[in-house]
Parts: sequence; C-alpha cells; structure tokens
Amino acid sequence: MSTTTTISLEQGLAELGLDLPGEAQQKLLAFRDLLLKWNRTYNLTALRDPDQAVSHHLLDSLAILPHIGSGDLLDVGSGGGLPGLPLAIARPDLPVTLVDTVQKKTTFLQQAAIQLGLTNVTVRHARVEELCGTFAQITSRAFADLAAFVGLTRHLLTPGGRWLAMKGVRPDAEIAALPAGIVVDQVIPLHVPGLDAERRLIILKAGS
Repeated sequence: MSTTTTISLEQGLAELGLDLPGEAQQKLLAFRDLLLKWNRTYNLTALRDPDQAVSHHLLDSLAILPHIGSGDLLDVGSGGGLPGLPLAIARPDLPVTLVDTVQKKTTFLQQAAIQLGLTNVTVRHARVEELCGTFAQITSRAFADLAAFVGLTRHLLTPGGRWLAMKGVRPDAEIAALPAGIVVDQVIPLHVPGLDAERRLIILKAGS
C-alpha cells in the first residue's frame, strides 16, 4: 500500500535532479489537468486528486527520464499517456509513439498531444502485436508481466534496442520467467518524490 506526501511539481523535479524549463513544467501541469478533466467521462485513472496526480503520474513517469536514450520510444498500453506524454514533454527532441487498444484512450491521447503542441508524439489505436515499425526503446508502466511485455513487442525492437519496464517491488518471479535470449541489463531502484512505495526500472535487452 503506497502513501502520498503532497509535493509540488517544482519541488519534485528538484528532488529528481531534473532541470526542466518553465514551459515544460507548465505543459506537465496542463497535461495533468487534461487527464483529470477527461477522466470524469473516460475513466483514464483511478486518481481524482490533482496533488496525487503530480507524484503518482507526473513524477513517477519522469523518474525514468535519466535512463531514456536518444532513439524512438514506444509506450505500450499507454492508457492515459503514462509515462509517454510526460517524457515527450520533457524531451521535445524525442520521437514518442503511444499505443493502446482502447479507442477512448487513444482519442484522449491524440487530443492531449494537439492541445499541448507535442509535435514529437504519434498516437496509434492498435494491438501492439499487430503494430508495425521499429523502436530503439520500448517502455510500459502497467501493461503486462515481463515475459508478455517482451513477447508481444519483440518484433518492434531494433537490434541493440532496450525494453524499459516500470515496476514496483523487484519482480524476481517475472525475471525468472523471461524467455530464452532476453538479458536483464539493469534493475534500477527509483525514488519518486511524494510517493512512499517501491519503484524500479527493469532494463532488458535481447541477447546476441
């Protein structure tokens, strides 16, 4: 069970060691407000409190920013746009593709990208196993266990690319169940300001 300490976006970014310009911070909060507004109709998140959304959604997504490289990023099962939209706001140079199977969620994602002026974002309404293209980085926040995540997206990863799976407690059982040829590159503990819960980033690669 996680608990929350109210924290401002500016304070949280400072704790994460992230120096984002004022325009990016304004867009992050505008995204938060859009998410909560659309949530009243579309059920995009269980959270209703704006302060909780800063820690649970914005800062939680941005905690992996230092580990995001330069190649195209795919956010699988993006839902309300997490972590893809906060990452796209923080890294306007980074091409980000958001994919989800639920039409109402991709409608929200498309509208959010337009309203926030995110020209680096592409939204796809599709099953990820039927998606075409290749990506240097593939991430997910609450999509599936590691074996399913890798299995459904393996055709989309460029040679030498990485999977970045956001998890809570260290998923040792999921790691043990990974298919042959998948290598755990790093297990990185994350500290999310305002969120009293274990968070980890699992970085996976396809073995040579």
